[in-house]
Amino acid sequence: GTVHRGLWYPKDSSVSLTAFTDADHASCQDTRRSTSGSVQFLGERLISWSSKWQKSVAISSTEAEYIALSGCCAQILWMRSQLSDYGLAFNNIPIYHFIKEQVENGVIELYFVNTEYQLADIFTKALGRNRIEFLTNKLGMRSFTPETLKKLINDEDE
Repeated sequence: GTVHRGLWYPKDSSVSLTAFTDADHASCQDTRRSTSGSVQFLGERLISWSSKWQKSVAISSTEAEYIALSGCCAQILWMRSQLSDYGLAFNNIPIYHFIKEQVENGVIELYFVNTEYQLADIFTKALGRNRIEFLTNKLGMRSFTPETLKKLINDEDE
């Protein structure tokens, strides 16, 4: 179960913004709407995530992916402006997908991510137990039973 699961934020982490986004085309059998999913990190810390039905019906998987990317890009740009108000500066923000104008302007960098490493899959697809355990670990989720909390705290102090 997940009753003892939560996000763990290590003391030292970079302040770079990174995002993963994905879509599951026509995932709703009734409406044919797609699901968008995304995760955003500040350094190694998961700070924002989303999973929602797209408002319009995408004709292709490419269109569904682009709609998902558009929402993720808007979130990253908003986060960038908020963090800039706190004095943090960003040269570029890697989003693991594509969006032509922002890439050309140097605001985001494009990287292809194999399904095997796509962290946003947890918000768009039904997954098996091993895959869920892998992804929740990559998202920074840890077990917070009394025993594991003591170990996490001791590991940070070293």
